[in-house]
Amino acid sequence: MIQARSAGKSAFYMAGGKIDPGESAEEALHREIREELDAAVVDVQFLGVFTCEAWGHPVGTPLEITCFLAGLASEPTPTSEIAEIRYFTRDEYAAMPDVAPGSLMVFDRMKELDLID
Repeated sequence: MIQARSAGKSAFYMAGGKIDPGESAEEALHREIREELDAAVVDVQFLGVFTCEAWGHPVGTPLEITCFLAGLASEPTPTSEIAEIRYFTRDEYAAMPDVAPGSLMVFDRMKELDLID
């Protein structure tokens, strides 16, 4: 699964971001992937909503992730806000020094569904 590391951050996360006012979660998905990976998404399917503590924020800061599965219409390219993109297996990601709990939850769910190794 592809993960992105923002400039100035140490952890890789799923590409994405906050939903703008008046925007649906799926519209935000399309916009955020375009902004962060310079790619369009195709074959979008809802995966689920995940809640956990936000990594890199004060303890107890809640995070809710509305997550989709999708393909990319082209090879992803990091934009100016993204320092690096990388593909990980679940175990490769879990072995990183800094791991975002939300990303790991999604990796675990995808592994449960036999969607990734």
